[in-house]
Parts: sequence; C-alpha cells; structure tokens
Amino acid sequence: MPALAGPTGQDCTVGFDALLVLSFGGPEGPEDVRPFLENVTRGRGVPARRLDEVAQHYLHFGGVSPINRLNRELIAQVEAELAGRGMALPVYFGNRNWHPLVEDTVAAMAADGVGRALAFATSGYGGYSACRQYHEDIARARASVGPNAPHLVKLPHFFDHPLFVKINADAVVAALGSIGEPAWVVFTAHSVPVAADEVAGPPAGGGHLYSRQVRRAAELVAAAAGVTGYDVVWQSRSGPPRVPWLEPDVVDHIDKLADAGERAVVVSPIGFVADHLEVVWDLDTEARRRAQELGMRFVRAATAGSDPRFAGLVVDLIKGAMDGAPRTWGVMDGAPPTGGVVDGAPCVPGCCEARATAGARE
Repeated sequence: MPALAGPTGQDCTVGFDALLVLSFGGPEGPEDVRPFLENVTRGRGVPARRLDEVAQHYLHFGGVSPINRLNRELIAQVEAELAGRGMALPVYFGNRNWHPLVEDTVAAMAADGVGRALAFATSGYGGYSACRQYHEDIARARASVGPNAPHLVKLPHFFDHPLFVKINADAVVAALGSIGEPAWVVFTAHSVPVAADEVAGPPAGGGHLYSRQVRRAAELVAAAAGVTGYDVVWQSRSGPPRVPWLEPDVVDHIDKLADAGERAVVVSPIGFVADHLEVVWDLDTEARRRAQELGMRFVRAATAGSDPRFAGLVVDLIKGAMDGAPRTWGVMDGAPPTGGVVDGAPCVPGCCEARATAGARE
C-alpha cells in the first residue's frame, strides 16, 4: 500500500501496513455464554459449578459482555484518529476467546495482502495473563494461517504512559468531585495467583512485574490527581481457595475502610481499559452493593477507554513504533526500549512464563 507523509513530512507507514486490535473477547448473547466460558477455561480444570456461577454474571446483563462493543467503538475512534494524522492503516479486530477469533482475523489479514502489522493488546501491563498470553495468541494465529501469515509486532506496555496517567487522573478527580464529601481512593486491578506474579517479568528482573506495574500506575495517577490517601487492591479472583491470589480483595477492603471510619470511597479500575464485565459486575454491582450495606458513599471512576483521548494514546503507540523512537515509559518489562516483540516471541527468554491461572476473566 502507498505510504503517506506525516505531519513533519516523514513517511508514517514504512514497515507496517495494518493494525490488529487484540482482545479477550466476550459473549454477545445468552447462547454464547457457556461456550465462551469453556473457551476461556479449557485445559485448566475449572469445575462446572464455577462456570455456572460466572455464567449468571453474564446472564444478569442479558448474556452480553460489553467488551466487543467497546472494542468496536475504540476501533472506530482509532480509525478516525489515524485518518486525522494522515496515517493510512486499516484496523483489524481479533479475540482470544470469542468471535471474531484472532485466528480468523489473521487469516483475513493474509488474504488481504497484509505483510507486517502492529498489534495493540487491550492491556497496559506485563505478566502472563496481561501480556505473555497475547504473545501466545499471536503465535497460535500465525501458525494456524501458515507461511503466508503476516508478521505481527506487539505494541509495548503503556501503564505509565503520560496520557494514560492523565486520563485516569482526570477520571479520579471527576469522581471525587461528584461524591460531594471527603473520600478514600482505591485503585483496583484483576487479581492473579501469587505464583504467577512471582515469575512475572524477565528471569533476572526480580519477578512481580504485574503487581509492580499496577502499583506504579496507581502512584502516578494519584500524584497527578493530587490524591494522598489511597490503596491498591485486587478484584475478580476465580481460582480455588487453596491457591493464594493477590490480596486484598476490593470488597473485603471496603469492609476495612468502613471499620476505620471512612464514609465514602472512590474506586478507580486502573487495571482495566474499558468497562468489561468485571468492572460492571464486580465493581458496579458487588462492590457498590457492599458499600451501600455499610452506609458508605461509592463512586466508580471511569475507565480510560471511555475517554476520547484514549484513541490518541493508541495512535501515539503506533507512531512511536513506526518512528523507532526511544521511550521513557513502559520499560519496566526488561524489553529493549525501542522496537517491539515480533510474531509472538517472549520479550526475553523465559519472560512471564505461565503458572496456575485458572479462572474466567476478561
């Protein structure tokens, strides 16, 4: 495809001819729920009763997860942002666990003549579930297509990107303003097994990459929002009780805040980029209900993906990859500060290897 000149005259599309938005996937009707959950948990030994329990969360919302709709909205915004910057990149959409499946999308990309594409995963963090598993998705999809599969370069983590920090900080400030009284701020992200977090990152990096990145993001957002009283907690654990997961759980922590005399709480889902089921159920439903039972005011801050500026962040990542410019953010992962990870290889050998991560999560 012909390359276009960017704002400063440089060639903005050399080396890449498409963008793949890569996500988790979610059901789009009641008949999809159980097959979707079986895809998520295949090979993990999750008991049927747990699938039945999680299925009820989806069925509470008509069997529809918001995630596919939100990703399609993001894609439309990214396409508009690309066009506004004179960058002619078609955008494709593929999921790990539900249609459009990434294998089918990569096959369509090959049929369209795409040779080399960037991949944006809808997670800003490292670790197995948040990053390495997306590398595996890329490798599996390319293998399913064969030698004509496009080369795919995953864009870097963005947990500490200045625009990501700014968007989340503005959301916290807005939530604090709406609550009308002093409130404690709680940043939350998806819990993972402690064993998985311990090996997250390159082998020589000391582990705990995922939890360190979440805490760093919370620290930056709190500082930008002018917040001094806050905690980092976890949510949505789904493994057996005998397996330790990152704690404290957000609902348990709300109990502790109430015991300490706090009368209002703002919850910022810093670990999520959009209002996935685990935001609208675990926070907007369960955590909110518990706060109300305790007589606490509860406001949930908006996720970054609901802000129109988030599409600009995605395009900034694309532009940075095209230019090969050094970056000062997203480098806690031990990967080189320039370039990307190609065709599903790990950032470095042994990085973020799989551990017990049984459960159903977006």
